[in-house]
Amino acid sequence: MKPGLVSVTFRQLSPQGIVDLCVKSGLQTIEWGGDIHVPPGDADGASRVGKMTREAGLSIAAYGSYYRLGIPEGASFEEVLAAAVALGAPAIRVWAGNRGSADTDVAGRRAVADDALRCADLAGAKGISLCYEFHGGTLTDTTESAVALLAETEHPFIQSLWQPPNGKSQEECLASLRAIMPRLHHLHVFHWWPDHNHRHSLAAGRERWEAYVAELKAAPKSPDLLLEFVRDDAPAALEADARTLQDILALSGG
Repeated sequence: MKPGLVSVTFRQLSPQGIVDLCVKSGLQTIEWGGDIHVPPGDADGASRVGKMTREAGLSIAAYGSYYRLGIPEGASFEEVLAAAVALGAPAIRVWAGNRGSADTDVAGRRAVADDALRCADLAGAKGISLCYEFHGGTLTDTTESAVALLAETEHPFIQSLWQPPNGKSQEECLASLRAIMPRLHHLHVFHWWPDHNHRHSLAAGRERWEAYVAELKAAPKSPDLLLEFVRDDAPAALEADARTLQDILALSGG
């Protein structure tokens, strides 16, 4: 399990600034965001960022796209895939539609699933996995809906991300992680409590994250853990969170 960073945590920094901060913080891998740092449609830029990352001794965990499955707007998946290939990413984060599960009808859900399978075929041909963002306002807004979507889109190149559901108890979050774990690719790491308006240091949520990391020992493969949403979007906060995450992983033997 490698500690890393979701680059959109610091949209204000350049790609080089992101790389330098990761090296300084002792992180090992990056999920590069597709909105600012590696936009689709700029394969040359994606290639430069990929080279920069690897030359610094870091790996690329994923390409964090903003492609919304089943929604015909924005960059095409083909453009997204081209950026991921140029970057050298092993996985592409995608979003399961643009509505929550309770607000999506059968046809809308089918459109998301069909597009996921189409995109997974395209990405899989390049050896790249598709990973659902585990997030509100999409079909992965609840663990139950996310698990159902994974079942509806059984494919060797479809996996999922995971992050703690907002406002849930530790046991509820552990149950959620266990449910997603058979198809888990990597995690987004942060500590919000009791909701997304209250960001805390990772140290404040250390007990929870120690439990999550212990659970990950049963995962089919070792997932990366990527820091996101640090307090005040401050680089200094990242350095502190990185130390906490490294301590947790060291204690777990991860």
